Amino acid sequence: MGVSVIGTSSGADDDDTGSDYGKGEPSERFQRRNLMARFTLRQLEYFVAVADHTTITAAARHCGASPAGLSEAISNLERCLGVDLLIRHRARGVALTPAGVRFAAGARPLLAEADDLEAVTRADGAVVAGRLAMACYTSLVPFLLPALLDEFALRHPKLQVDLVEGSHDELRPLLVGGACEIGLLYENGIGADLEYTVVQACRPYVILPADHRLASRNEVALADLVAEPLITFEVPPSADCARQIVADTGLEHVPGHRTTNIEMVRCLVARGLGWAIMVQRWPSAISYEGRPLVSRPIADPVDEFRVAVAWPVGTRQRRRATAVADFCRETFGVVGSTYS
Repeated sequence: MGVSVIGTSSGADDDDTGSDYGKGEPSERFQRRNLMARFTLRQLEYFVAVADHTTITAAARHCGASPAGLSEAISNLERCLGVDLLIRHRARGVALTPAGVRFAAGARPLLAEADDLEAVTRADGAVVAGRLAMACYTSLVPFLLPALLDEFALRHPKLQVDLVEGSHDELRPLLVGGACEIGLLYENGIGADLEYTVVQACRPYVILPADHRLASRNEVALADLVAEPLITFEVPPSADCARQIVADTGLEHVPGHRTTNIEMVRCLVARGLGWAIMVQRWPSAISYEGRPLVSRPIADPVDEFRVAVAWPVGTRQRRRATAVADFCRETFGVVGSTYS
């Protein structure tokens, strides 16, 4: 993307109206456009790559450019703007200045709009095309993303989805800062800086080893479990939510093993080392080690956990993001309303 904006103007020699239009000091609006003419989308792309990869070398590799060429392009961008965008550390990469953080946040939607413009121009007007950076909470990935990357891709073959996995704490800044256009998150960890539409609702349940004393019950009261260790999935916000479910009943739990691997939770429960609260439904009642588990509804009143497609407050959803949200609602079973 090496497109630059070229300004044009009419001089007095071209004006046969006898007016003074085009004479004198250029307007503020023209001066802003003239400033835009001095940097290119390629420079924006290079700068955002540096912001994402934190070193000139890694950014150059990502962009298919030479480190020297990329560095010079960003230096020219800084001279054009009259501000420092990067703090350069010889052996420790680069960091964004406050101006650089603001500039990166503004550059991302410009690059996305340029991608949209190119995709719409090349494709039929009704075709969803381009690239979509999508954030997804890590434990939702194996349950929800395969359908998106398979069935959705068949419907929209000209759209490339780039997936970023992580915790809510890791993904929210990527969404707010524009590095990701939309995200699949649990509603209770979204925060006030994101709007969202609900696409799935699930009621939490407990998992127990197959030979547990309560395994034969149709549902299980938390009061009958809290004396045993509660094993938690420690990728925010899951563990806090599990502990809050217990606390909302007025009970205190016994802390058990903590892990950032969701399958490890199931393995430890299957070995009889405790119990756990889960949300998504596994298709198999067997742990990775081949040991049996049982799932039981919680007898106590508990709120549903809702999965949502989220995007930054106040931003316009592009056609590709809307297509993903519509697919999620259709596939995962909830007709959602928009919240902010």
